[in-house]
Amino acid sequence: MSESVVTIRDLRKSFGSLQVLKGVDFDVHESEVVCLIGSSGSGKSTLLRCINLLEKPDGGSITVFGTDILTVSNVDKYRANVGMCFQQFNLFSNMSVLKNCMIAQEKVLHRSAKEAEQKAMYYLKKVGMESFAHADPSRISGGQKQRVAIARSLCMEPKLMLFDEPTSALDPEMVKEVLEVMKQLAEEGLTMIVVTHEMGFASQVADRVVFMDKGVIEEEGTPEEIFSHPKSDRTREFLSHFINS
Repeated sequence: MSESVVTIRDLRKSFGSLQVLKGVDFDVHESEVVCLIGSSGSGKSTLLRCINLLEKPDGGSITVFGTDILTVSNVDKYRANVGMCFQQFNLFSNMSVLKNCMIAQEKVLHRSAKEAEQKAMYYLKKVGMESFAHADPSRISGGQKQRVAIARSLCMEPKLMLFDEPTSALDPEMVKEVLEVMKQLAEEGLTMIVVTHEMGFASQVADRVVFMDKGVIEEEGTPEEIFSHPKSDRTREFLSHFINS
């Protein structure tokens, strides 16, 4: 198997008296697409936020690209290698689509305006949004905003992409266009961790599916193993809601 990009051991995180992560062990390998599934509150998003240093764990270790990230001093530099797309698109409303894709390149990677613009246009084209480069983000649809958010992350040319329910804020017809972009990235070999409720996407695109429940990894395996032959009663119960809905 290819080398490990993310290695997590005994990860713990509480918010007040609520323990959200209860000793999670988790690995992701190069070019692997891992989908995290589970009920709301199971710890999926918190796990992702710890990997991106948006949350500081209470215990355990996180190693990304061979570095203990809990000791990094330059978080912006670390995040340049680890892109993240959220449920909410977090675009700057006072900047054009193009400027949204340029600003971090200029500030963090110190690219010239010309180079940043070339990269931005390249990745906007990749997600089918080049014709909206000069548009105001408030005037485009939710699906278009999410594709711009993905392009903005790709402009940093990260080695790892984190997606936190990227389609949950979208109308059903817009979900497809965002998932198509993500499928294409997976086919190109980008390492991805995706928190999702889209079981169809997870079954088609994931190399591995991880089912989280109450702050622990209850079960993990290939999509075939998880969706067709789940071992855990809790996994079966969770998936039955999707099969019956």
